[in-house]
Amino acid sequence: MTDKKPLTIVLCAPRGFCAGVVRAIEVVERAIERFGAPVYVRHEIVHNRYVVETLKAKGAVFVEELDEIPETRAPVVFSAHGVPRSVPQAAAERGLFAIDATCPLVTKVHREAEIHHKRGRLVLLIGHAGHPEVVGTMGQLPQGAVVLVQSVEEARAVEPPNAQALAFVTQTTLSLDDTADIVAALRERFPDIIGPHRQDICYATTNRQEAVKAVSPMVDAVVVVGSTNSSNSQRLREVAERAGCVARLVDGARDLDWEIFRNARAIAITAGASAPEVLVNEVIDAFGERFDITIETVSNGLENVFFPLPRELRDTADAPAQSA
Repeated sequence: MTDKKPLTIVLCAPRGFCAGVVRAIEVVERAIERFGAPVYVRHEIVHNRYVVETLKAKGAVFVEELDEIPETRAPVVFSAHGVPRSVPQAAAERGLFAIDATCPLVTKVHREAEIHHKRGRLVLLIGHAGHPEVVGTMGQLPQGAVVLVQSVEEARAVEPPNAQALAFVTQTTLSLDDTADIVAALRERFPDIIGPHRQDICYATTNRQEAVKAVSPMVDAVVVVGSTNSSNSQRLREVAERAGCVARLVDGARDLDWEIFRNARAIAITAGASAPEVLVNEVIDAFGERFDITIETVSNGLENVFFPLPRELRDTADAPAQSA
C-alpha cells in the first residue's frame, strides 16, 4: 500500500540520440582512445551539457575558435553542427590535424546550397540566426549568396534580385509546422522557387516531433529532456505547447518544478536528439520517488539509421597493408 498519488508516464519513442549525435560523440571518444588526450573540439560537439561535461572528463578540450588552440599535433574535431569553409581552411593553414564530425544530413544541406549557387540561384536559408548550423551553412558560400529567412513575415518581405533564380534549404532541426508555413509563403510569392528533393529537416527531428504531437492530447504535461541551447529540444517543447499541453524543457531531474505536476494524472517524457537516455532515466526515477508511477510507451516507428565514422578514425585507417 502506498500513499503516493498515481501517475502514468508516457514515454515517447523515438527519443534521445540520433545517428548524427551518436557519430559525433563517438568521434571524440575514439580520437581520445586512439591519439590520447587532449583532443580539442571546436564548439560543443552536440548541444547537451551532460555530454560535454562527460567528454571533458575523458580528455576533450572545448573551444569556440581555432585561435584558442595552441600549436599542437593533437586532433581538432569540428562539431556535429558543421562549420563555415573558412574553419577547415584555417586549420589546414596551421597544419592542425582536423577531424570533421559534421552530421551527414547537415553536409547534405551544404552540398545542396553549393549546387544551387553554381547554377546561379540565390539561396534562401530557413533557420535561426546565430545557430552554429546556420552559421556553418551560410559560410559555405560567398557573402550575399545566402539570405536567412526566419519567419513567415520575413518570407513575405524578402526581395530577391531575380525571382526566377531562387532556391531554398533549411536548418535540419526546425519545427515541421513553422517551416511548412514559411515554405508555403515563399512558394506563394515565388512559384518557381526550387526546394530540396527531400526535406532538409532530419528524420530524427521529424520523428520526435510527430511522437510529441501524438501523445500531447493524452497527458497533462510534457517533459522534454534537453539543454536550452539545443534547437531540436526547444522545438519539441514548442510542439507540445502548440498542441495545448503544458511543457517544460529540463537538463535533468534537478530542473523539474514539482508544483507544475502536483495535480497531474499523466505526463509524457521525451528527449531531444542530443540528450542521453541516462538523463531520461533520472527524470523517471525522480517522478517515481514522488508518485506511484505506471510507465507506458507510445511509439512513432523505429529508427535504424547509421553513419560511419570519418575515415581518420575507422579501424582500417591505420591498418598495415596485408601481403598477398
